[in-house]
Amino acid sequence: MNISHLVRISYLNLLAAKFRSFLTVLGIIIGIASVIIIIAVGNSAQELILDQVRGIGSNLVGVLPGASEEKGPPASALGIVITTLKPRDLNTLLQKSNVPNIIAGAAYVNGNKTVQYENIDKNYTVRGVSASYPEVENVEIEFGRFFSEEEEFSVSRTAVIGYQVANELFSDPAEGVGKRIKIGDQSFYVVGVLKKRGSTAFSNQDTAVIIPLSTAQKILLGIDYVNYLRLKIDSEKNIDRAIADIKATLRKQHNIDNPSEDDFTVRSQQAGLETISSVTGAIKYFLTAVAAISLLVGGVGIMNTMLIAVNERIREIGLRKTLGAKKEDIIIQFIFESVIITLSGGLLGVLTGIGISWLASIIIQKLGYNWPFILTLSSILIGSIISILAGVFFGLYPAIKAAKLNIVEALRRE
Repeated sequence: MNISHLVRISYLNLLAAKFRSFLTVLGIIIGIASVIIIIAVGNSAQELILDQVRGIGSNLVGVLPGASEEKGPPASALGIVITTLKPRDLNTLLQKSNVPNIIAGAAYVNGNKTVQYENIDKNYTVRGVSASYPEVENVEIEFGRFFSEEEEFSVSRTAVIGYQVANELFSDPAEGVGKRIKIGDQSFYVVGVLKKRGSTAFSNQDTAVIIPLSTAQKILLGIDYVNYLRLKIDSEKNIDRAIADIKATLRKQHNIDNPSEDDFTVRSQQAGLETISSVTGAIKYFLTAVAAISLLVGGVGIMNTMLIAVNERIREIGLRKTLGAKKEDIIIQFIFESVIITLSGGLLGVLTGIGISWLASIIIQKLGYNWPFILTLSSILIGSIISILAGVFFGLYPAIKAAKLNIVEALRRE
């Protein structure tokens, strides 16, 4: 029995039960398309996140309160409040005698507050930062200026607002400079508007209200610690040396003799990228595995369809055996039909998954996100291979059942 003959018979048998075959193929299409979509969307989301992190610079080192495993997140990143990091830690690290490779550094505290201007009342992220924030984050000012070191240390009630904030509070962002707004129950003077930048490193600067660190701590939040530090290193090749110096300086500052007792975590941007890639990759493959479960439903549909086909073609099977067909020929015939069903569904599922993933990328890009359409050859191969294996696996039992039919009993069947 040659391949062309097998294909012809399989095609005719599928046409004989069009609706049943369609429903069986549909189950495979949904399963394969789900796998393709999740892999493609997962890759795109991962690249979007990594691109945002890269956007703040590749020569940055972050210091967070709380210890962590080598590649795990610190406790503070999980929402646990830790108060071990202070503004004086930044001042110590910026001394050239301690860490000579740092060219700039900033301390940060974050909170959500109601911001009001006249009759407009909105909630925004309020970020208290050092005056060196623009140099560390490569931030540009669209209108006005950034607050000075003097204003930071004097607990000045000055504010620099994101472009979207200015657009929402004032009829024209340029008009925001010189206006007074209320943050919580405190009045602030707007000295600048940031240039439109979008989201970077999980935060949208366009929707942020930035005030001096000391003002945020003493006036708005009532705290004496910071959430994290960002340090700009003079060169990427000096990052490892700078991290070693930072750790040594902070241990001395915090009176820590044993590194295992560190109450801080120091991470480079590259290490952060690797951690994010690891976490998002694990989530992506987990979701892919969940989506693949739908293939089991499609596989059960294939087995059911093939069992019905065997029951309907008992007399045909008996005639073939009478004409000399061996058990292997019957098994091959029914497995081939099963594979044809699953391969057709697999190919259509791949095309459907590609189409939906592409459409999703277009829609998300229209919403203003830098969402790349990433389609990997591996996802297509995975979809095709899974469909063939499903056909063989779920078609095997019906095929063996057909091959075991008794010739006499089969010929008696009407």
